[in-house]
This record gives sequence, C-alpha cells and structure tokens, in this order.
Amino acid sequence: MANMEELRVVVAGAGYFGQFHHDAWKRIEGARPVAAMDRDVCRAKATGLPAYGNFDAMLDEARPDIVDIVTPPETHFAYIRRALEARPCAVVCQKPFCANPEEAKKAAELGRVAGIPVVVHENFRFQPWYRAIRKAIEAGLVGQVHQMAFRLRPGDGQGERAYLDRQPYFQKMPRFLVRETGVHWIDTFRFLMGEPEAVFADLRRMNPAIAGEDAGHILFRFANGARALFDGNRHLDHAARNPRCTMGEALVEGTDGALSLAGDGSVSLRRFGSMEVESVLSPSDWNGFGGDCVRALQAHVVAFLRGGEPLENVAEDYLKVVATEEAVYASAEAGRWIAVGDAAKEGAC
Repeated sequence: MANMEELRVVVAGAGYFGQFHHDAWKRIEGARPVAAMDRDVCRAKATGLPAYGNFDAMLDEARPDIVDIVTPPETHFAYIRRALEARPCAVVCQKPFCANPEEAKKAAELGRVAGIPVVVHENFRFQPWYRAIRKAIEAGLVGQVHQMAFRLRPGDGQGERAYLDRQPYFQKMPRFLVRETGVHWIDTFRFLMGEPEAVFADLRRMNPAIAGEDAGHILFRFANGARALFDGNRHLDHAARNPRCTMGEALVEGTDGALSLAGDGSVSLRRFGSMEVESVLSPSDWNGFGGDCVRALQAHVVAFLRGGEPLENVAEDYLKVVATEEAVYASAEAGRWIAVGDAAKEGAC
C-alpha cells in the first residue's frame, strides 16, 4: 500500500480515449499527473504535462507510483512488462487487454510475481447506473433475477465514414463488436449476475466499410439457470440526447420486479404485478465519459493504494472476461453453445 501524500501518475497514450484518462486524473484527490507519453509527441504535449515520445524515458525520469496505459492492445504486454520493472505501486491498462489471450495471461502472471497489481481499465461496471442496479439487486428489490438484457444502440456505424472522425482504427479491427465494445457487457454481466458458464453467439457484419462484425446477439448462461442477452447493433440508435451516455438500454427482470435503464442514465423499478414505476437513479449531468466511469475506476485504484476496499478487475480475475470473449467468437464460428474456457478446444483463432 502507498502512504505518500500524492501518488505520481504517468499516462501512456494521449489519443481520443486518453483524453478522458488525463481529465480524470486531474480531478482525483491524492493523485498527481506528472507526465504524458504518446508516439505522436505533439499529442502528449497537448496534455500540458511534461511530454515524452518514448515509454522507457518517461518511466526513468518521472518515477511514477501509477502507470496508466491507454495505447493499442498490441503494445500492452511490452509496456506492462517494462512498467513492472520500474516498480510502481500499480499498473492500469485499458481494454481490449493485450493482443491475445496468451499475452493477457503472461501479463497477469508478471504482475502476480512482481507483487504489483495490474488493473484492467474495464470501466463500464463503474458507471453509476450499473452500481445502482447492483445495489438494487443486492437489496432484493427484484427478487431472484431470471434474466437481463442490454440493447447496444450507439447509432454510429452507418456509411463509409463510420468511426473515422473519432476512432478510425475501428474500421480495421478484424474482431470489432465483441472485442472492442461487447466486452464491456461481458464484464458488466459478471458484475451483476456472476460468472457465465456458457455462451451462444450469432454475429454479423452489416457495414462493408469495416473489417469486423458490427451487429449480433450473444446469450449468456449462468450456473443458477439465469440468462443474459447482449443485443448489439452499432447502426441503430436509441432514445437519448447523447447516444454515448449509456450506449443503449437495459432491462433486469426478477421474480419481484424489473429494473430498467434508459438512455439518459436513469434507472427505474417496476414491482411485480404493478403498473407504477419508482425512480432508483435520476438522470444527471455527469462529467467525463459514461457517467464519469473513467474517474470512478481510477479513484478506486487510488483508494485501494491508500488502504481502501479490494481492487476490482485485477488482471488475474479479468482473464475470465478474456476467456468468455474467446468463447463468444468460438460459438459464432461453430453455431452452438460453447462452455467458457473451451474456446481453445474448438480451434478458435
């Protein structure tokens, strides 16, 4: 655990999503951003921090307590390995986590051996609406949960210029909907319902301008018999002034009632047999991205280092998300249920 007054933070990556990390660190008490690195050093300079174009040089000179990695997956393993050699208090790494499952496992093992937590920046479970839904479930407001569904509808996937203005590399990802976006709900379903034991997936590519799938349905089966459905289509939208706030709508149904998530981030409860709707979480003008979930996760890491609650999404635990993602793609290829952990047996690539 760290006892210093301020934790020194360095951030590798100053691209589109890196801006949310940089903004969040500036607003977290007890943390002080001290350097930024990007292969395009001009983007690093734009953060207003001491700027580097080289990861090693930043580590050597900045002496960080927290290393935050917001770079493409193919860089993750090398950066994590090098960061651990610098002996920070923690390493934080964005998703998708590493280039492949083998690298993800090696990265998790390196952190375990070093005794330094490697935390995957899987932030959707930190969105205020999912925290509120979990609290409502734990309080028994919906009874025994039978099923949950999320409808991904960001409305940003149509036409030849889809994603080019924000994250152009989306167009070239051979695995897109699940690896880049759906993985958020793999983890969120785990957070709300426990570990899935098997998946069934039907994936499809709607936009010929991109390389990977951009629509599909994934059914998750849990040991207690519950089901969760991810229904994703990046071409379609939902009722929201900002479609990127929640990215879609959710419904959690149990024996005593149902919880609904709307596009404005509000959560409502309808009790079983009733027509009345109660507010569980009101909409708000949250800072940052997705209900300020980036700040919430990073503040969670800082709180842990100061002796707070146990860490969520440590790399060793996050390997379950990686295994589930592999099972999803194996299921889509095989056209049948695949047990989580059995993807390698199916010859999934």
